[in-house]
Formats: sequence, C-alpha cells, structure tokens
Amino acid sequence: MSRDMGHGTIALGVDSSTQSTKVLAVEVETGKVLARGQARHVVSEGEGRETDPEVWWRALGEALAQLGPYAAEAGAISVGGQQHGLVVLDADGKPLRPALLWNDVRSAPQAAALVEKHGAAWWAERFGSVPGTSFTVTKWAWLAEHEPEAAKAAAAVRLPHDFLTERLSGAAVTDRGDASGTGWWATDTEAYDEAMLASIGLDPALLPRVLGPGEQAGAVLPGLPLREGALVAAGTGDNAAAALGLGLAPGQPALSLGTSGTVYTPSAARPADPTGIVAGFAGGHGGWLPLACTLNCTLAVDKVAALLSLDREAVAPGGSTVLLPFLDGERTPNLPYASGLLTGLRHDTTPGQILQAAYDGAAYALLSALDQVLAVDGAPFDAPLLLIGGGARGTAWRETVRRLSGRAVRVPVADELVALGAAAQAAALLTGETPQEIARRWNTAEGPSYDPVPRDEESLGRIGAELSRAFGVE
Repeated sequence: MSRDMGHGTIALGVDSSTQSTKVLAVEVETGKVLARGQARHVVSEGEGRETDPEVWWRALGEALAQLGPYAAEAGAISVGGQQHGLVVLDADGKPLRPALLWNDVRSAPQAAALVEKHGAAWWAERFGSVPGTSFTVTKWAWLAEHEPEAAKAAAAVRLPHDFLTERLSGAAVTDRGDASGTGWWATDTEAYDEAMLASIGLDPALLPRVLGPGEQAGAVLPGLPLREGALVAAGTGDNAAAALGLGLAPGQPALSLGTSGTVYTPSAARPADPTGIVAGFAGGHGGWLPLACTLNCTLAVDKVAALLSLDREAVAPGGSTVLLPFLDGERTPNLPYASGLLTGLRHDTTPGQILQAAYDGAAYALLSALDQVLAVDGAPFDAPLLLIGGGARGTAWRETVRRLSGRAVRVPVADELVALGAAAQAAALLTGETPQEIARRWNTAEGPSYDPVPRDEESLGRIGAELSRAFGVE
C-alpha cells in the first residue's frame, strides 16, 4: 500500500438497498469486518413502489450508530445503492415527493413510448441498454406526465446513492456505473445526452457531476456521526459495488439472488444489445458491466412458500408443474404487466413440487441470459459461477442453479458484498490501490465450490415452452 493512511486503517461501506441500509466497518489491511449496522426501510405497498429518501438518511444514521467507535475512527466511506430510483429535490435538498424505486412499474407505458420513438437498436447503440420500466428516464417521463408540478419544481434530480453521498459530503456527484442506468447518460460518449434530456424536459443543470473510477466525491461534513474530513468516495450502484466487492475479472460471472436477480461479469467491450436482455452498464472499475436483471427472485419465491405454508427449503423433486413467479410484472423477459402463472397441476402434485417450480421459474430467465452476458467479450468461461445475495445461503437456491445451469458453483463466504465493495472503494482512496486489487487481497471470492451436475433439460424445456405459449417469449 502506497500511502501513509493515518486515520485510514478503517473504511466504511454502505449498502442502501430496497429493504434496508447496511454498513460495514472494515479493516483496510486485512478486510476483516470489525462491526456491522443495519436499519430497515419502509417501502410503500400501494399503487407503486416508493420510499421517502429521508428514510434512507435516517437509516444510515441508525446503522452508523451501531458501529460503536469505528464510525468516528474511519478514514473513508462510500455508498453503494439501489439503481435507477428517481429522487427529486427542492432548492434546499429536501425531497419533493417519495422516490420512485427501480421496481415501480407504473412507467411501463412511458418506457414503451420511448423505445417506439427511437427504436431499440438506437437505444442500445447510444446508451448501451434498451430502457425498460426500471430505468430512471422512464420514471422522469412518468412524473412529468402524471405530476407535472413536481417535475417543474425540481431543483435537483438524483439517484439513491447520489442523495446519500451529497448528504455526507455536500457534493452533487454520481459515478459512471450508476449514471449508466438512467437512460440519459450515453455510454458511447460517456456523457449526459443533452438531446435526450431536452426531449423529456429535464434540464442537465439539475443532474450531478459524473465522477470517474477512483475519484473522490469530497469529505465528510461537520455535525455527522463520522469523523469530520473523512474521505467520501464516488460510490456506485449496487451491482457495480458487488462486482468490486468480489474483485471480478472478465469472464468470471456472478449470479445475485436477492429481491431482484442479476447475472453479470466485467467486460472490456461496451455492451449494446438491441434485444434489451443485456443491460450495458458501466462498471465502477472503469470498464463495463453487462448485466441481466429480473424483478422477481427471492421475494417472489418466499411469497409462494408462504402461500403454501411451507418453509422456503421444503422443496420436493418431480412433477410436471411450471410456475412463472412474475408477481410484480417482469423485467427479463420484458413483461411489465404480467402476473404469476401456475400450470401443469395433477392430482399427485405436492406443495413441495409447486415450491420447487417457483425456484425453477425464478432462476430460468437469469440462467438463460448468462451466455448472452458472457458473449459481450466472448471470453471463455471456465470459472465457477459465483452465487451471491441472500438466496445464495439457501440449499434450495444453490441446487436449483446447479441443476438448471449444469455449471460449477462457488458460494463466497464473504457476505454483504455491496457494502464490502463500497468499503473497498473507500479503502482505495486511502491506499492508492484499485478497489479490485483490494478485494482480491481480502480474498472476498473464496468459498465452498460445488461440482457441475447434468443440466435438467426436461425442466428447462417445460419452462421455455410455457413462456412461449403464455407470453410469446422465445
């Protein structure tokens, strides 16, 4: 490590997710987690999915308070946050309304209109992704149409992690990883697309400055439960943070099983998939992070288990049931108006077989997209599939992925990888290393490995046939 760290023996990493804020205090030299804090969020369950950004700020304070002396001793902090959310602020930095979250699907008509206006290929080539209802550009279009007074009153527009970074440091900044999920930051020029912004009525002066990898956002302001002057890193979106936390290299994919499901790997080539399956995000590491994402993952499967009055591990093999758990619409495949579908029931079908079908349906789309994600660079895939997120700790999830993928799987022992990646990003400000170098030094990707098993072609065929029959998805 090349710098005299002084106060920098501890780095703080924040994961501000859909459901909670988590903070890790990490020893920079070893990667040892010294303390943890966590506070829950309140997410609306009405017509849309919204959270007051002040909830995130209060939760961050509560989580920091659980770290004991380490919050005041840390030399740097970084925030990883849920992607795509639309935060609109007044001139005093106060939210004008609750944030529209990534899994709020009310902007589906606006997403369809934007894609129809320009064409999917145009979006992919210019922005790296074809916007679906998760993307921030569609949420702004929805806001401008349905709540024009809020849109007109906006003095600043932020993403969730930007909001927290600005509260910590006073700096109106974001990073290229999170900016690439907006639909108004062009990946071909790595700049805000002023023509796109003009077409949706968004003044570029309302947007934060985009920092590059390794840039510092600022320093901790006085009056916070942190050391004044501690360094504040740029932060990034949750998936880019987890990729940093694992120290991923091209051709080494991760499959994350959380509220949403994602599969991604770093690439040198810039992604531009006109089908919209692969989102062409920028990476927090400086390259690219092709990614496929599903809305329905662990939360949907847990809901099915609850409906059946089963423990989430109480799966049973066999049966002919297909369950497509699109309980909140779906992003991959792009079916924002879909609902869950159950078919193939027999007299001898058991509740455990139905639950297993929910796991299969949730994993199917992610695994179907895996090869397309890896094809961006065309890198040979000989590394185990890294299984991360809350679901990775479950035997049923792990065995479902093994059975449907036919690939070797590794489950890293390190957990809270978004917060850990943010901590590596913060530590990089102190040591002069890259976050990836730090994560590899911390051995974050190490864990038990499981050999491949033959792919369950019969189950894959049933799910694929039902998707085609019911939704026209090939």
